[in-house]
Amino acid sequence: MPASAPFLAVTDLRTRTLSPAELSAALPRAELDVEAAAAAVRPVVEDVAARGAEAVLEASERFDGIRPEHLRVPQAALRRALEELDPAIRAALEESAERVRRVDAAQARPAESVEVVPGGTVTQRWVPVARVGLYVPGGRAVLPSSVVMNVVPAQVAGVEQIVLASPPQKEHGGLPHPTIMAACALLGVTEVLAVGGAQAIALLAHGADDLGDGAALESVDLVTGPGNVYVAAAKRLVRGTVGIDAEAGPTEIAILADGAADPAYVAADLISQAEHDPLAASVLVTDSPQLAAAVEAELAVQVPQALHRARIEQALRGQQSGIVLVTDLEQGLAVVDAYGAEHLEIQTADAAEVAARVTNAGAVFVGPHSPVSLGDYAAGSNHVLPTGGTSRFTGGLGVQTFLRGIHVVHYDRGALAGARAAATTLADAEGLPAHGSAIDIRFAD
Repeated sequence: MPASAPFLAVTDLRTRTLSPAELSAALPRAELDVEAAAAAVRPVVEDVAARGAEAVLEASERFDGIRPEHLRVPQAALRRALEELDPAIRAALEESAERVRRVDAAQARPAESVEVVPGGTVTQRWVPVARVGLYVPGGRAVLPSSVVMNVVPAQVAGVEQIVLASPPQKEHGGLPHPTIMAACALLGVTEVLAVGGAQAIALLAHGADDLGDGAALESVDLVTGPGNVYVAAAKRLVRGTVGIDAEAGPTEIAILADGAADPAYVAADLISQAEHDPLAASVLVTDSPQLAAAVEAELAVQVPQALHRARIEQALRGQQSGIVLVTDLEQGLAVVDAYGAEHLEIQTADAAEVAARVTNAGAVFVGPHSPVSLGDYAAGSNHVLPTGGTSRFTGGLGVQTFLRGIHVVHYDRGALAGARAAATTLADAEGLPAHGSAIDIRFAD
């Protein structure tokens, strides 16, 4: 492709009136065939469920190019990784964790009791999941920030048992990357597995009688964390055996901007997410053709200077990225709500007012000084967010992910008497008279 070719394809919606379904179909979107990936990884997941550690080791040899000596990372390796961690990185991780913890602590939910009638109360208790499995990728980038984003909300929620899995690295003797291990040690996570991909999800979900060190691995109740399409597919396959947070796909950024936006900022933010993966989506929605042209000019300057230029170019020129031209901000809001981006930036005049009207997004970043990369590391928000438009029905990782609401019902005799007629009438209407009898018997002579 010629160097002068535009980075971003343009979709012009200014003269088109589309239904919500047509609008969603017209927008740039990555093709992520989780069903096909599920067919590919199903044998791996079933093999791990049946044979445990040996199946994991064989899958690691096949997919990661190494057979780890230890599936369960030794405590000495975790301590050594933390001792050898660059002090600047340690300080940054500590600050990131402190900010996330501060936000999460405010989202912890106390028990809420409602007196429905005198003598009759319903209390909602929030109970943490007992044991969770957290997945941290180890492919194109090392992501200790994902350790923070998974571990901290689980800890704030009160989860007592946390096990974290990350792929074994050939360069590090079959252990996870040292920075990942150091982040685990820093946050007090002691159960760490050198396992990646679909086999990691299967191992977390099904456990194993012996990890090769003479000790069993207990299965978890919930699996969370980002990963590639094969990790997403494995999550789909184990859902029901365990809970999952989401089937996360490639990262996305959408930017709703008008002529007041700085094109250099917009271009830099689009590049920042394209840096993740060739399938990453970078979408600009604007009512200003002049801004669109200025952003293209900035991309031509900034992309060649980037460390991961080839990856960024592939992402920007992929079908999942582009510029969407709209008539005005009203149409722009309709577009970004139809898109439902993982990360949505609002770079317009009156950005806070515009952001308040957004209904579908994993996280919203308001104004010129709230870039998505801030949220990736040090805003205090979580960066494990819904992708592929799933923000229309789910939210990002947080304390609530690790909590279960349990209703506690306490009625005395008088309160039950007051509810008796309604309950028995409905039981009869549904053809379930024994339900009503279970109430009536309490008032028999």
